[in-house]
Amino acid sequence: MNYEEILQTVRGFCAREKLLDGKKHLALAVSGGADSMALLCLMRPLAEERGIALTVCHVNHGLRGETADRDEAFVREVCARLGLPLRVFHAAELEAEAGKPRAGEDWARRLRYACFERVLADGIDAVATAHTGSDQAETLLFRLARGTGLHGAAGIRPSRPGYLRPLLCLTRADTEAVCRACGERWVTDETNAADDYARNRLRHGALPALCGVNSAAERNLARFCEKAAKADEYFARQADALLASARAADAESLPGGAGYALRSGQPVWMSEPLRQTDPLILDMALHSLVEPVRDAEEKYIRLLADLVEKGSGAVQLTDAVRFCARDGVLWREEADQNTRRQGEKADCPKFEVSLPEGGDYPLPGGRKLHIRVVSACFEEKTQGVHKKDLKNQADYAKINSICPVLRLRCRQPGDRFRPAGRGVDRELRKWMNEAGIPPQERDTLPLLAAGRQVLWVCGEGFADGLAPGPDTGQLLQVELENFGGIES
Repeated sequence: MNYEEILQTVRGFCAREKLLDGKKHLALAVSGGADSMALLCLMRPLAEERGIALTVCHVNHGLRGETADRDEAFVREVCARLGLPLRVFHAAELEAEAGKPRAGEDWARRLRYACFERVLADGIDAVATAHTGSDQAETLLFRLARGTGLHGAAGIRPSRPGYLRPLLCLTRADTEAVCRACGERWVTDETNAADDYARNRLRHGALPALCGVNSAAERNLARFCEKAAKADEYFARQADALLASARAADAESLPGGAGYALRSGQPVWMSEPLRQTDPLILDMALHSLVEPVRDAEEKYIRLLADLVEKGSGAVQLTDAVRFCARDGVLWREEADQNTRRQGEKADCPKFEVSLPEGGDYPLPGGRKLHIRVVSACFEEKTQGVHKKDLKNQADYAKINSICPVLRLRCRQPGDRFRPAGRGVDRELRKWMNEAGIPPQERDTLPLLAAGRQVLWVCGEGFADGLAPGPDTGQLLQVELENFGGIES
């Protein structure tokens, strides 16, 4: 294609994707390379047609010494000649925002986007970057090799809030042709010739091999990304609808960890609608849950899909975030930022419970635990004892036969618990993990124990085999007073 054909291609792409609609001031990210110089050559006439002001943004990463300074000087000369305002950023200005270590592609990318965010904060409508269809092809191959789903296969999007990619419809050969047609020189980053980076190895090896099979390989891969993006948008809408319809609303009907999550403002989803949906829609829904937390690689999507299918367990995404499933629900847990430091003593009750007298025992946060022995009155409801009634009361005779003294305390190493209805004796820590008890609650959760055998856990109830029956004469009843209300 000649320059006019290329300009018309970019004009049509911008119109189709609505990239320039409503824009009054754009920043062009210009490194001095062929792609960014072509961006400068093409966006100047398009901006003039729409009355859009342009500013150039250049980032000197400081990683390449004299050649980096050479690139900066080159961009300064071009902007001065064309009469374009220029903002130059140096690494030292934003190292804190880019993070450590001070090296590598990831660090350089974080630095660039930290600079772009400053430009946007100053009132620029959007930053236009020089990503091309060749970059798109490399990104697709890289993600496929690493493992990706439909969302990742959609590649680089034409736009996202604050950013535009108007050259995705061109190849790297097109951008060099634009520069030559406009009489503009460009600089070359010498690191692009090395195979130290995975992207360079794809650029030097895989793409030429594919182009040897079909000269239009780059364009075809980029076109595939466009189609994948449209499919991704469709499935994203279906996934949003699925998650909305599967949301749980009643915290009282949920297991401990899920109830805590819902009361804390975290969403909880019923597992059955997730299991029954189309796998592609479920994948998209799970992707939307992972993406805000970390890079949504395929392995994490698969781990969450397995969690939904099994219906129990947990998937740790980061040190601070995990997803849990139990009793027909899926929920997200976040570590409390104010969680006590490792090694600190937990604020935990420690009492010997006097039976049969019972008593009121203070808990952290101003709560109280009422423990008392009462007469069993099951004559009228022998055939249908409510689960909620049974949860926090036990046959006193059975308790008394196990131990003469109960202790109200928090968990200790070696504790074991036999959850009601499970018929299996488990390590308490493993049960807490399976039950989805939030990590920040585990060391302060009140329980009743006889030695290392836990007989009652706050929120869960008594252990298996202690439920009262028709012949029960007395009940051990436990009630939690929670800031003025009673939770039975």
